[in-house]
Amino acid sequence: MSTAFWQPGQNVSSDIRKNSQDDALYRQEFLETIRSSIAALDGDLSALSQDIHDHPETKFEEHHAHDVLTAFMEKQGFDVSRHYLLETAWVAKYTRGSGGRTLGVNSEMDALPGIGHACGHNLIAIAGVAVACAVKAALDKHDIAGSVVLLGEEGGAGKAILLERGAYEGLDACLMCHPAPGPPYSASLSGCLARQRIDVEFTGHTAHAALSPWEGQNALDAAVLAYTNISVLRQQLKPTHRVHGIFEGKDWTPNIIPDYSKMIWYVRAPTRTEVDIAVKRISACFEGAALATGCQVKVELGNSTFELRQNKALSDEFADVFSKTVGSVDYEYGISHASTDFGNVTYALPALHPSFAIPTSGGNHTIAFTEAAASKDAHAACLKASQILAAVGMRLLTDDNFFKKVRDTFDEDVRARERERENLK
Repeated sequence: MSTAFWQPGQNVSSDIRKNSQDDALYRQEFLETIRSSIAALDGDLSALSQDIHDHPETKFEEHHAHDVLTAFMEKQGFDVSRHYLLETAWVAKYTRGSGGRTLGVNSEMDALPGIGHACGHNLIAIAGVAVACAVKAALDKHDIAGSVVLLGEEGGAGKAILLERGAYEGLDACLMCHPAPGPPYSASLSGCLARQRIDVEFTGHTAHAALSPWEGQNALDAAVLAYTNISVLRQQLKPTHRVHGIFEGKDWTPNIIPDYSKMIWYVRAPTRTEVDIAVKRISACFEGAALATGCQVKVELGNSTFELRQNKALSDEFADVFSKTVGSVDYEYGISHASTDFGNVTYALPALHPSFAIPTSGGNHTIAFTEAAASKDAHAACLKASQILAAVGMRLLTDDNFFKKVRDTFDEDVRARERERENLK
């Protein structure tokens, strides 16, 4: 995940949407319990984060992270299921009493090829742990009936896969957070772009590149032409859209006309509907390249992620508590131009995904961010955000009026999505 980052001295929006005009917070005693419980785990959480950071594993390969996280949650008194619906996914549950609502929380664990935890998923992993443990402590101390469910999963649209397999059934809402560059102790409630992966294969015919090139159909030329077609198309795409891709091949050598090439593309736009429209135009670029070079083309749509739609009631509560106890909140920066499979979750149930700022000289998906994700300042910022998420979660579990508002705003967003889709047809 990549995103533009704040420059030193850049102002943060002061548009903080508060639930009240005074400094009162809902059930202040909950926040105190949450703070003390996370403080008690501070050293253990730091060690856990560092362990995951020191053992970077790419998507669907997070065996070490799976083992250390599940062992940690078991030690904290959670009922843990390993290898849950996916090989390296897992779930940790805790229930107090009978009845009550169920809060979902997400942890991510995967690193990026070559540059490790350059998106700070070691921090996301412990943020989920901290929120779940803090909510458990509050349920116990204040004798409240309810459940908390922590889902640990990977990148590669892991949440979308788990959603399809029923992992989010029974949850009344789901929370998580993500690190991004920004001013100290600030947070963002921006959205994210929807995204579609496209896998394209061109198949041609080999020939001697010098002796008889006219006998070949050049699959590499097809890929180059497709890339050029898309580059030309960019002028007619909206500024809010993103299209980017790579080439792959096999057994390439300069003296043989390549008979195979592969391209992997991501298409992003502010909404799922806009992505679908853009994909049709981009697919024509592949068809045209195949026609011009005499190659065959195979276009397959891979995993898709929806735009991130923050539940307004949950985000308002987060902004209120964060701005009164930690720092500033904005609605523009964070991870606004990236994409996340948590967007699929926000389509299915009320959900919240703020980003929290960590000090770094580079944006997400850079070596500088990898280094920053292991810093003490990043750890401290992560725990601050975790405290506020846990406080939001406790309000969801204990305040019937607030829960109704969460559901009402989710239902209104569903209707808004329908209107958007109709308008773009």
